[in-house]
Amino acid sequence: MTTGNRAGTGAVGTVPPPTEIERALSAAVGAGGADAVVELLARTRLYVLVARLHADIPGWTAPLPTIRDEATRRTCVPVLTQGMLPPWHPEWVFREVGLGELARTWPYDVRRLAVNHGTPYAAMVDARPGRLKAWLKAAERLGGPERGVLLTDGGGPLHGPLAHGLALGAHLAVTNGLIWNRLGAAYEDYAADRARLRRPWGIQHRAEYRDRLASLMKNQLVGRVQEAVLRTRHTLAVRTGRTPAREEWAEAVGRAFTARDAGDRALAERSLHHIALYEDKLRADGALAPDGRVDTLAAFDLGRAVNVVRLALGARYTDPYEAEQDVLRLGALAQSAYSSWPDFSLGYLMARLVHRAEDDGPEVAEATYQQSLAEHRTLTQDPAGPYRNLPWSRTS
Repeated sequence: MTTGNRAGTGAVGTVPPPTEIERALSAAVGAGGADAVVELLARTRLYVLVARLHADIPGWTAPLPTIRDEATRRTCVPVLTQGMLPPWHPEWVFREVGLGELARTWPYDVRRLAVNHGTPYAAMVDARPGRLKAWLKAAERLGGPERGVLLTDGGGPLHGPLAHGLALGAHLAVTNGLIWNRLGAAYEDYAADRARLRRPWGIQHRAEYRDRLASLMKNQLVGRVQEAVLRTRHTLAVRTGRTPAREEWAEAVGRAFTARDAGDRALAERSLHHIALYEDKLRADGALAPDGRVDTLAAFDLGRAVNVVRLALGARYTDPYEAEQDVLRLGALAQSAYSSWPDFSLGYLMARLVHRAEDDGPEVAEATYQQSLAEHRTLTQDPAGPYRNLPWSRTS
């Protein structure tokens, strides 16, 4: 398997850069600033190709690969940026390596780092001992890959049902600084994808993956008590033709939970309080209309399900065709539960906030609120974002 990507080779500018990462790298190389290239790479996820057979050996990390650059006749270590990863392959996987790790594990007899070698978005970086120290300093100063950013693969799905389904998982992609619209060789990287499935999802093989995905598709993990609290208000609103006052809602929840145990009743009261609290905050911040409300938290399970599919593809528990079919199904489920992207996004972040407040208290959850609100605004307001460019339904 080669380490090139779909873009092939050619002069810069003949092929649009897959993501902002490659565009910025091309600009830094063109400007001739070696330090600027190093600083950019210190904030970028870099990947090396690994045989899956080697990646599966417990406690062992394959040495950095090397290639010979025919133009300079030098031996180089090849790495790829996110946008340049090739299509999925069952027996070849990728390991993410930061610039600091590269400097610490660098082969003593290699003097060049080849970034995106043989593509229009290549950089040949000096790796002599003095420069390796600069890599370490840049990595320590900048703290690793950027997070909280919207990354779009220009060669990935941008329109249609598949793009719609992938966009359901965009919140977590933004959180982690990962491409939102890709079903490919890696989500984060092979080891991390498997680790994320093990914890918190308890997935260690394909059968467990299929079982957990089915539960997410049925909205069985978002919280039955929280959903019942919202469903009670929605039922009351449909019956009266208006959003009920909080007192009416609380009384209806009390009646609905009469036969439940004390733990469920107490959780229902806390959930109602947290939902009302965050709806008020979202209204004050302009994210929720004055008369708006969140009617279901299904978005949380559906959005997480898309990311579980992508993780499973990276972990080789599924294949691209099956993953695509699952994402399409998730898109259809979301369309039946919500009427717009903002509604879906608010449902997702409300679930995140209610669970965080329940686990750690509203004071601790404030940081999660600010992060979630920023992601909601990015996805719903960024002109290049999927929630601005994808219709919610084929008729909208």
